[in-house]
Amino acid sequence: MTTAVTAPERAGSAPDGTPVHRWVLERAGTRVAVLDYGGILQSVEVPDRDGVRADVVLGFDDVAGYVDCPSPYFGALIGRYANRIAGGTFTLDGRTYRLPRNNGTNCLHGGERGFDKRVWDAEPAADGHGVRLSLVSPDGEEGFPGRLAVSATYALDAAGALRIEYRAVTDAPTVVNLTNHSYWNLGGAGSGRAGGHRLRIAAGHVTPLDGDSVPTGPPAPVAGTRFDFREPREVGSGYDHNFVLDQGASGASVAAELYDPVSGRVLTVTTTEPGIQLYTGDAFDAGPFGPCEGIALETQHFPDSPNRPDFPSTVLRPGEEFRSVTTYGFGTADDGA
Repeated sequence: MTTAVTAPERAGSAPDGTPVHRWVLERAGTRVAVLDYGGILQSVEVPDRDGVRADVVLGFDDVAGYVDCPSPYFGALIGRYANRIAGGTFTLDGRTYRLPRNNGTNCLHGGERGFDKRVWDAEPAADGHGVRLSLVSPDGEEGFPGRLAVSATYALDAAGALRIEYRAVTDAPTVVNLTNHSYWNLGGAGSGRAGGHRLRIAAGHVTPLDGDSVPTGPPAPVAGTRFDFREPREVGSGYDHNFVLDQGASGASVAAELYDPVSGRVLTVTTTEPGIQLYTGDAFDAGPFGPCEGIALETQHFPDSPNRPDFPSTVLRPGEEFRSVTTYGFGTADDGA
């Protein structure tokens, strides 16, 4: 199949009336739809072991579904800071910054109006295989310092894998942690619970959390615990945790493999990030999807890193460039990933 990037089509409007458009990418059997509202990955259609295609990410048919659904962040680009910042505050270069507390006492996924609620500028990617989204977050937005210029490029490679490349620069010291918040169900969106999927995560450690999902100490070994996914096993439920990848930011490496034994579909996640957040969607309480119908595998830095000097740094300074790449590869298997 040749590469196809369709001309954007009108998909609705943001709450302020700004037009929203859908971009469709198709290559090597994979068909992807991306909205410029929230940078949302609206659909990913891939074949099962019998060649039957299905959409394997949870989402909505129209923009209104995303606007009206309270906070699961279906398919969205997350920033400025993915995951939690404890107490909605951090100190950088001796100055304390206060952020919205939109998750109990924490700041979650960039605050009240993060990147998931913005309409991004969109244009065809330079290589002709994808779409490049960009926006500028002004100094002080949601309490974060610095004018941050961000881009995220969605592209399909020759094998039909979806590659997301994030870039950002700033004019003042700040913190950055970007990810995509898609929920995967390899049986097809709406096919029921995804807890029966088999998952492998290349992580020997996990960050222990308190009751507010904030790290309480250094990474802990997964051996002998329910967090040990070093060998494939059923996902189950009850997870919203950051796993410390064994290779992490030393270069792109396989972070996770997800397998649905019913359809035979396999998802392979490769990333340059040091961590991956496994969230099994136990708290779904709105929209058409019930608890555990999708599995989020969010490649990112660790939660609360701005307050944890022992964690990999999320600080970005003028003259530096934040760059991160995550690839989602698709395939099939008969007896496991």
